[in-house]
Amino acid sequence: MSQLVVNGNNVNLTANGRLANLADWTPELAEAIADNEGLTLTDAHWDIIDLMRDYYATYNIPPILKLLKRETARKFGPERATDEALNALFPGGVTYQGSKIAGLPVPMLDSELEQSSQVRRTAPQASTPHYRDSFEFKGRRIKVYPSGNLVNLEDWNEELAEQLAKKEGIELTEAHWVVLRYLRKFYFQYGITPMVKILMKHMGEELGKGASDRDALYRLFPGGPSRQGSRIAGLPVPQGCIDD
Repeated sequence: MSQLVVNGNNVNLTANGRLANLADWTPELAEAIADNEGLTLTDAHWDIIDLMRDYYATYNIPPILKLLKRETARKFGPERATDEALNALFPGGVTYQGSKIAGLPVPMLDSELEQSSQVRRTAPQASTPHYRDSFEFKGRRIKVYPSGNLVNLEDWNEELAEQLAKKEGIELTEAHWVVLRYLRKFYFQYGITPMVKILMKHMGEELGKGASDRDALYRLFPGGPSRQGSRIAGLPVPQGCIDD
């Protein structure tokens, strides 16, 4: 643990120079952290820092690189969202160095997180089936975490999804499959399982507002479009505030 003095106040930093307490962040502190990194913040830097902080305030997780680039392109134009443009601003990597200056955790893909740690951080839900640690399906033993999410994502197929849904008391319709296919598309495109706010935002943008209606999604998946949907879709536990 080290300290940084800003305006006469001591601010605790972790061993890698990140804020020990995210609530300590201020623009002045960001300038000081940037200075330690050899950077002088310009308006272009602040555009990205503010975008990252707004994203975190909305979803409670920092944006991974692909999602940050998508949001940067939407807000500032595609030329600002290239690897070259972002690396010119943050030579140490926009998701690593940029998130440090923005006072945020390091963004991580689901594959970079230990699934069991995610499960431990997820409060038990009454709607979660009691799978123990595995179950039999068509002569195969399917391993699952206590949350019901698959240990081995390659075990998933549509037949298994039907079985997983039955364990949840759900008979899959085409409306369910629209959501499940979108969850899987998002995961394999971005590398994270979207929690419900992100799911609704992206489905609304790509499939129309009708596809992202909150009440309709919860009628399809009473246990949560992201939490329950991810189990049936064969994906890891969603990051962040999942189905609030």
